[in-house]
Amino acid sequence: MSFTLTLGSKAPDFSLKATDGNTYSLEDFNDSKILVIFFTCNHCPYVIGSDEITRKTAEKFKSKGVKFVGINSNSPNTYAEDSFEHMVKRMDENKFPWLYLYDSTQDVARAYGALRTPHFFVFNEERELVYTGRGIDNPRESEKMTVNDLENALAELLEGKEISTPLTNPIGCNVKWDGKEAHWMPADACDLV
Repeated sequence: MSFTLTLGSKAPDFSLKATDGNTYSLEDFNDSKILVIFFTCNHCPYVIGSDEITRKTAEKFKSKGVKFVGINSNSPNTYAEDSFEHMVKRMDENKFPWLYLYDSTQDVARAYGALRTPHFFVFNEERELVYTGRGIDNPRESEKMTVNDLENALAELLEGKEISTPLTNPIGCNVKWDGKEAHWMPADACDLV
């Protein structure tokens, strides 16, 4: 899998503006034991369908040193609702317990190999990738989910165990790449599993 970061890879750095008006880079999260970076957006039904589950997971693990950071890399030229202005509005309305960063150049999405929204990347204390893929197995209709892979991975990591399922396929809409048709995927992107 040449497009997405492979397990064990170091987290690529970034410098991105957040909806709170500040700019953040990887070092701003040095005080977090575990860092969850996830690619998300404003309009995707898979994001909207699972945001409250993601919220519960973020809140459950916050006191254990886990920080969640959402990144929107979707091109507003492909989907106008994914603009920065709409990101600010969405955070004002929902008060999510994570920072929401804007990847206007899509360089960060390329560095991480973001495939879909949502697509989760979990990094340990050394900022090595230990889990990537979906949050839950039915993000569009979260009431029908049977497994929360993200929560399982975080629990095992915090208990010092080996993550039993470190790689899953992200489920959601593909990232909206600027200048490409809405459903375009990179040629070297495929299922992770």
